[in-house]
Amino acid sequence: MHILIIILIGFVAGVIAKFLAPGPYNPSGFILTTLLGIAGAFVATWIGQAIGFYSFGQGAGFIGAIIGAVIILAVYHFIERNSAPRIGGGF
Repeated sequence: MHILIIILIGFVAGVIAKFLAPGPYNPSGFILTTLLGIAGAFVATWIGQAIGFYSFGQGAGFIGAIIGAVIILAVYHFIERNSAPRIGGGF
């Protein structure tokens, strides 16, 4: 049952993060949105432990998962923007 709760919270965090950071190249689908939210929770926990917000073994909450997912989306948008083919030449 614990795994199902993690999946549900990850999905909701991913949906909220996609709403807060919209873009044409956002990953879509239930599985990718859920993975985005779960990965966001891991990123928020890692950053929170690195700067001292959380102690070892303590994880980020729902808000932290959303913030982490927004960070992941921002990095994803940055990579997509820089790797998109440019039309019209230029240097």
